[in-house]
Amino acid sequence: MTSETTAASATTDDAVIKAKHRAMWAWGDYPAVATEVIASLGPVLVDACGIEAGQTVLDVGAGSGNAALPAARTGATVTASDLTPELLDVGRAEADDEGLTLTWREDDVEHLGVEDASYDVVMSCVGAMFAPHHQETADEIVRATKPGGTIGLVSWTPQGFIGQMFATMKPYAPPPPPGAQPPPLWGDADHVRALFGDRVTDVEATTQTLAVDRFFDGAEFRDFFKATYGPTIAVYKAIADDPEKVAALDGELAALAETFGVRNGAMPWDYLLFTARRA
Repeated sequence: MTSETTAASATTDDAVIKAKHRAMWAWGDYPAVATEVIASLGPVLVDACGIEAGQTVLDVGAGSGNAALPAARTGATVTASDLTPELLDVGRAEADDEGLTLTWREDDVEHLGVEDASYDVVMSCVGAMFAPHHQETADEIVRATKPGGTIGLVSWTPQGFIGQMFATMKPYAPPPPPGAQPPPLWGDADHVRALFGDRVTDVEATTQTLAVDRFFDGAEFRDFFKATYGPTIAVYKAIADDPEKVAALDGELAALAETFGVRNGAMPWDYLLFTARRA
């Protein structure tokens, strides 16, 4: 197992934004979300990308390895990169326990410290979508992929549960930095096709559904995400001095989960599964 760190070639303003993102994803317990709620998404992406032994794979926005670990289980040579080292540490420990060998790399998906055209597969499972600048992210994903190589992405849709959760939190959140785009746009197939343009071929983009049965009711969902999920924690930090806003957001998040049928046994969380080949 190896670890690497690179210094992103970013502007001072961009570095400040990325520092905030790095800290946000270290809050709470995102690995609990990855293992208790969305664990099945990583294997879905690995299967869609057709990853197999002998391939070189880069997982960007890898978090604690939701997709990188199942990719490594195929026998592929996997590099897991993420902006937040605390998440990589969790994935590294899990890989050690399982006897898997991966490279864990602290890196910024908008400024990847990798050689051009160096991976057979570049993928991301609800990770790269949270980088603020979508075109820069897509450009780096293409750059890192070998000609004829595979690009694979799983992203929450704007209309689905997580997209609607972000819409619910938006009125309570500080304004985004200039130029930043909403993460759920990565769940819009037309948006993603436009980002990659004619640099990719064999595009397949389908909306699929993750059935989430982790929560008994809306209050349990809300409290879990308040404790574990960095973006939710960040919004609550921003309104911590306003009890009325906290109470209002508490009610809206619980109600959203109820609207999506949390009491019916499983909530449908829609995501876009996007695969393509670099031209």
